[in-house]
Amino acid sequence: MKRKVCVVVASRANYGRIKSVLQAVKRHPGLELQLVVAASALLYRFGNVVELIEQDGFKIDSRVYIIIEGENPTTMAKSTGLAIMELATIFENLRPDIVLTVADRFETMATAVAASYMNIPLAHTQGGEVTGSIDESVRHAITKLAHLHFPATALSRDRLVRMGEDPASIYLTGCPSIDIVCQADVKRIDVLKKYGGVGSTIDPRKPFLMVLQHPVTTEYADTLNQIGETIKAVATLKMPTIWLWPNVDAGSDDISKALRVFRETDKPEYVHFYRNFEIADYACLMNNCACFIGNSSSALREGAFLGVPAVNIGTRQNRRERGKNVIDAGYDADSIVAAVRKQIRHGKYERDLLFGDGNAGSKIADVLAAHAFTIQKQITF
Repeated sequence: MKRKVCVVVASRANYGRIKSVLQAVKRHPGLELQLVVAASALLYRFGNVVELIEQDGFKIDSRVYIIIEGENPTTMAKSTGLAIMELATIFENLRPDIVLTVADRFETMATAVAASYMNIPLAHTQGGEVTGSIDESVRHAITKLAHLHFPATALSRDRLVRMGEDPASIYLTGCPSIDIVCQADVKRIDVLKKYGGVGSTIDPRKPFLMVLQHPVTTEYADTLNQIGETIKAVATLKMPTIWLWPNVDAGSDDISKALRVFRETDKPEYVHFYRNFEIADYACLMNNCACFIGNSSSALREGAFLGVPAVNIGTRQNRRERGKNVIDAGYDADSIVAAVRKQIRHGKYERDLLFGDGNAGSKIADVLAAHAFTIQKQITF
């Protein structure tokens, strides 16, 4: 009998981090994929990721609307509680043998709590990593609920062992997002014509910047000042710029407002704003940009594999492993500008396999099919 693996995809980042696993589970003879799409992955203003999922040929078993408007710490906490309630009902109806949850978001926490309280074996990707923001705490809390771990790096695996997790439950697989980069023809440059967005026309054959900056939930009150410095930096550089909308975390409304004011008041003739890209197209644009700016982990993960010059702003990725392609900058326009100019002068870096070699999806599927689960967990020291 096939094992039923239920995967919850709750955001565009979630999907990019787990797509290759969905593909591998779907084609594995010993597994049956159950797919739940939730939260911002269902919302138009965050990219309507559900449409991309369906275009990629996945059958969606359930949709869960759990985002409470406001994008502040209170609504994040309430959305997490609502997600636990809704997912518990879905798991009861689908009766999965395994639930797989991704990384470190509040929806990931809700998935972990619901599954573990229902005695459903929980698998977790990207555990053991160190970063800033509330993500750091959420990630490690999920580790203590999870029965099976798929860390992306050797150091992350070692941290899981030191956290008291059973070494037999830890499988070093690399990050599934690298699989998608390997599958994509990243040398393509003509990928923007199928996207709308708002702003000036960007010619990807000429040097351009790519910007993606999310709110830092533990620095919620400073969000406007932080994004303001990035806007000043881009306005100083005045290079053709592709700017992506932020995620749904607390503070995203402030970032969105600041970007709209920049767009409508300054009317920059060198910036085009987009809600979302297909994963392969995102990889192509990242590969071809002169510099990636912001605080997205993709600059550190996929960026390292592609050798993309990147400027990481602020504390959201604090202490996360990264390759030589990343320069850190504070929330200061001058330091951001200086770092970007340095990266543009440097150009491409050598490929770094820190986060995997492109085979994580199949590795994870094979483990999900064969691992002998024990619901009762105990610390190992």
